[in-house]
Amino acid sequence: MDADMETSAHARICAALIAVLASAALVAQAVDVALNNPDMTIAAVIWRLLRFFTILTNGIVAALCLRIAVDRKTPKPRWLGGVTLWIAITGVVYHLLLAATDGPNVGWGWWGNAGLHTAVPAAMLLWWLAFAPRRGLTVGAAVLWLSWPLLYCAYALVRGQFNGNYPYFFLDPVKTGWPGVATWIAILGAAFFAGGLILIGIGRLIRNR
Repeated sequence: MDADMETSAHARICAALIAVLASAALVAQAVDVALNNPDMTIAAVIWRLLRFFTILTNGIVAALCLRIAVDRKTPKPRWLGGVTLWIAITGVVYHLLLAATDGPNVGWGWWGNAGLHTAVPAAMLLWWLAFAPRRGLTVGAAVLWLSWPLLYCAYALVRGQFNGNYPYFFLDPVKTGWPGVATWIAILGAAFFAGGLILIGIGRLIRNR
């Protein structure tokens, strides 16, 4: 499938379902935060959630899949691959580093957590494997895909400097120190780069077969 070809009906339907899934998970997470913090306004709930890479990246997935569902033109391979990598790493990092420290989730929180960290990453990866154009993806794409996680790290650190709240322990200089934060950013950057190379390799393997 070339980047300028029309997206198939099956691909658009599946993309629409992913958009609904991501949107529902985001709403469930917002409802959970609101219920646990009844004094917070809706704007405050949204602002609180917008400090998390998971929330922002799921929002990107929802927007991309909505575009795919309503637009017959297939987005560029680099854009599709980047979004797929970002949401896939979101799920991997959560389950490897954060799930053990996360408190018990019930009700709305359980649905939001399962959707944001498991269902949406898996669904987007499967969509990419089944429908996405993968021609022209090179090592340069893996480098380009580092832009969003690095931009997010800068955003999270600047925001944390103003309010003292950091979204993740590995971005908290109070807990890990600035050298520790720098080390974690380097580790995560390496993970994103390696993940990008793996994604490109899988894409080439599937295309060749």
